[in-house]
Amino acid sequence: MKSANGPLRVGIGGPVGSGKTALTEKLCKAMRDRYSVAVVTNDIYTREDADALIRMQALSSDRVVGVETGGCPHTAIREDASINLQAIAGLNERIPDLDVIFIESGGDNLAATFSPDLADVTIYVISVCQGEEIPRKGGPGITRSDLLVINKKDLAPYVEVDLDVMDRDAARMRDARPHVFSDLKRGEGVADIVRFLESHGGL
Repeated sequence: MKSANGPLRVGIGGPVGSGKTALTEKLCKAMRDRYSVAVVTNDIYTREDADALIRMQALSSDRVVGVETGGCPHTAIREDASINLQAIAGLNERIPDLDVIFIESGGDNLAATFSPDLADVTIYVISVCQGEEIPRKGGPGITRSDLLVINKKDLAPYVEVDLDVMDRDAARMRDARPHVFSDLKRGEGVADIVRFLESHGGL
């Protein structure tokens, strides 16, 4: 629940097409009956992801804020997170009982990280369609995120990816940090991610 430091802030990052918005949608729908939830999305020039979440009825429109980062989306979640912090402050003012705020980054690469001033917990999403070798390529998103989500596991046979290899490489690259496989289209893996947030985030 809401702590003395305010709502839990969960950063969700990952490459374009990996499933960030799908994960945000599923988490909102899975948690909104038990917790007070809001979302901040980051897009370079549009508010497409915010509009998509509203269309998918993940949350009511007053709980979804889209920010246009312009230029490099990494800066808005790392070096200068002021635009996101301002959006969070606005949500807290409008909805004082918030328990969780999801911050979805714009499309990024394996080097993207969230400023600790912005996110309490970070989730990084990759897709099996990006290739079996992605976990062992490393990068801060793979190695430093609190939870790595390997999405679209159902497509592994079609893209000739061995999930056992990805599982082994993810475990090796992340030391003791957890990772989960998901098929977000069908909701598989969402319950595991919610449990992680509840335990790791102190909800």
